Amino acid sequence: MNSKFAGMAISWLLLLASQTGMAAEVEIVNVELVKQGSHWRATTTLKHGDTGWDHYADAWRVVTPGGEVLATRTLFHPHVDEQPFTRRLGQITIPKSVSSIYIEAHDKVHGWSRQRVKIDLKKSEGKRYRVR
Repeated sequence: MNSKFAGMAISWLLLLASQTGMAAEVEIVNVELVKQGSHWRATTTLKHGDTGWDHYADAWRVVTPGGEVLATRTLFHPHVDEQPFTRRLGQITIPKSVSSIYIEAHDKVHGWSRQRVKIDLKKSEGKRYRVR
């Protein structure tokens, strides 16, 4: 590789890093689901390298295996100095025919994370979740 090309590549990578703040996709650390009558409440802990208003974890949602979005929790500001952080969403209606759901998380740069937490509603706990 010639030095001019290498210098351009390094400059491009530094520019890209400055634009994204080098934060990775948002991580779903833990989810707690609590049955409340005919509805559910989800408490979700997220971790993300929020850098400010241009790059922060800005939502998480509850989705059926078929892709139907049951509920979305919008996060209206960055949590630069509060990591990981936990937020709740109540009054979620999960159809009785649905035995598992997914929690997905979103950030302003990467979109919906590749990581999803699958929750089996028939089990009291699993990897990264608890059901009560």
